[in-house]
Amino acid sequence: MSVKPWLRIVAMLMAFALVAAACGGDDEVINAGEEGGESGGGDEGDAMAESDLSGVCPSPLVIQTDWFPEAEHGALYQMIGEGYTVDADNLVTSGPMWGPGGEPTGIDIEVRAGGPAIGFAAPRVQMYTDDSIHLGYTSTDGQATAWADAPLISVIAPLEKNPQMIMWDADVYPDVETLADIGTEGITVNVFGGGAFSEFFVAQGLWQADQVDPSYDGSPARFVAEGNIAQQGFASAEPYNYEFVVEEYAKAPSFQLLHDAGFQVYSQTLGVKPSEMETLRPCLERLVPVIQTAIVEYAEAPERANAVIVDAVAQIDSFWVYGDGIAAFGAETMSELGLHGNGPDGTVGNMEASRIQKIIDDARSAGLDAPDDLTAEDMFTNEFIDDSIGF
Repeated sequence: MSVKPWLRIVAMLMAFALVAAACGGDDEVINAGEEGGESGGGDEGDAMAESDLSGVCPSPLVIQTDWFPEAEHGALYQMIGEGYTVDADNLVTSGPMWGPGGEPTGIDIEVRAGGPAIGFAAPRVQMYTDDSIHLGYTSTDGQATAWADAPLISVIAPLEKNPQMIMWDADVYPDVETLADIGTEGITVNVFGGGAFSEFFVAQGLWQADQVDPSYDGSPARFVAEGNIAQQGFASAEPYNYEFVVEEYAKAPSFQLLHDAGFQVYSQTLGVKPSEMETLRPCLERLVPVIQTAIVEYAEAPERANAVIVDAVAQIDSFWVYGDGIAAFGAETMSELGLHGNGPDGTVGNMEASRIQKIIDDARSAGLDAPDDLTAEDMFTNEFIDDSIGF
């Protein structure tokens, strides 16, 4: 097995675990108001977002991601136009911002990498230490447990489903099809410590506490050598890597998404600080529909954005290795598994209050720290969503 691809995998999984565990600082909690849950935003019947963002959005528009450039961030790189530049020292890709169909928006965009670029902090933590960031990645469970220290309001969900999954060897366990089956069979589940989902599943009785082994370090060694354990990963990456990169394994594992087992967080939403909501409101009214369109355009034709992602990774030239094969696999898999997709109402990017509230309630049941008075409507808003835009 080559060294660099495994460094990429190890670092990716470790970073996601560290990000999930980050809880922020001592910032004042600001009430998000009563805007969450409302639907409707752009002009009725207009399936294309208005491209001109000049005069209403800051330039550059700065977005903080959770990791190096990758296919899961495809919608953001879809909006980076020709003539972009990569700041390899600071892991930043910037350039003119494109709207629907490659139309100029009149502003620039700056996409910042996360992970080692920000000391493995959660993007929300970085947002509370760097006021130049306008939007940052967050997730439902992270929002809930960090609300008291670093609240963010999600304004759009580029991914309908979380890419995280649990995988196992189908040759060893031919009858296992779900995470519930893993619980019934008593299979050891190797995960990073600090992740919320394992605590959710134990609290719900899906798994027993003694099945969960939080010693995972990102290496494939144990999964390959023992063969009879289950392991966390990402459906948009690990199946490709275990089949084509890990020479000792050389096959795709079986898996089930955490989402399909009931852990239905919105992962990698774009959030803003409550204190910035009013300032950014005129921008968000036009920007969010542009992002909605970028989600659809990337899913339907990811080649150009993937080329930007692969080029940015090559220019950064760090331990993160990301080529054309994994980028294409990631984009294709996100569409096949419904990670890219509409909500139940046929609109892309919007969020359901009931789904968010369940995560808050489940976090409390699992003994995680979610404020007693926190509700789903505090954590998100659909007010900027154009409900005519979807797949």
